[in-house]
Amino acid sequence: MFVIFVYCDQIGNRGTVTEAAGFNAEADAQSLREAMKGAGTDEDAITKVLAHCTIAQRQRIKEAYKQTVGKDLADDLSSELSGNYCSVVLGLLMLAPVYDAYELRNAMRGAGTEEAGLIDILASRTNAEIKIVNEMFEAGEARWGTDEVKFLTVLCVRNRNHLLRVFEEYQKISGRDIEDSIKREMSGCLEDVFLAIVKCIKNKPAFFAERLYKSMKGLGTTDTVLIRIMVARAEIDMLDIKVQFLQMYGKTLYSFIKGDTSGDYRTILLELCGGE
Repeated sequence: MFVIFVYCDQIGNRGTVTEAAGFNAEADAQSLREAMKGAGTDEDAITKVLAHCTIAQRQRIKEAYKQTVGKDLADDLSSELSGNYCSVVLGLLMLAPVYDAYELRNAMRGAGTEEAGLIDILASRTNAEIKIVNEMFEAGEARWGTDEVKFLTVLCVRNRNHLLRVFEEYQKISGRDIEDSIKREMSGCLEDVFLAIVKCIKNKPAFFAERLYKSMKGLGTTDTVLIRIMVARAEIDMLDIKVQFLQMYGKTLYSFIKGDTSGDYRTILLELCGGE
């Protein structure tokens, strides 16, 4: 079993998704109902509503939909939509800790474990956030397996500034960056976990920029990673992630998403990205 250092930082207000002006939950609920009426579904109308309001506002839309239509909004959308677009829409309807718990459960479902999903979430969340996710997770049917327990074992809590100073002193003493030492001394999942933690401590937006880049470069797209980050960070620090992406790769995140996705899936991701 190994140790994960989880630091507590302030969740910023650097999201591309902000509160919708002139918000009317009942009107939005009606718009979503109309988008699903009759033959076919108006995905553009769904994107227009859900990609332009906050998580808190979406909860009010869900309540208004239940009261006016008498059905669960997520259930209705799930029956009307499919594929990656559906995954994004359903993710947007969840509270942040619920979405994290949902993604963790998916990462551990079936044969094997998607370590990337566990690392993305657990290495980048604060101690308080992980505690809430754990309680929601434990309230469900799923239970942590022995392989996952090590990811949740928080044996030492240090704040970000302290750890940055530790890394600086380590480099002075050893003459080697902490990331280089991890790569030399560790391998496999253990290496991935510790590198993710260090990268998040040094520069969290840069960590997510790298994950987004790797999810889209080359042949094919790792949609699970792309969706998870775009949904989870849209309201937190997507503006900073976009800046880091451009600095690191010389191209905009918007252009990468536009060139690597298609259809309604591309449209809603670009809305969450917030333009060039």
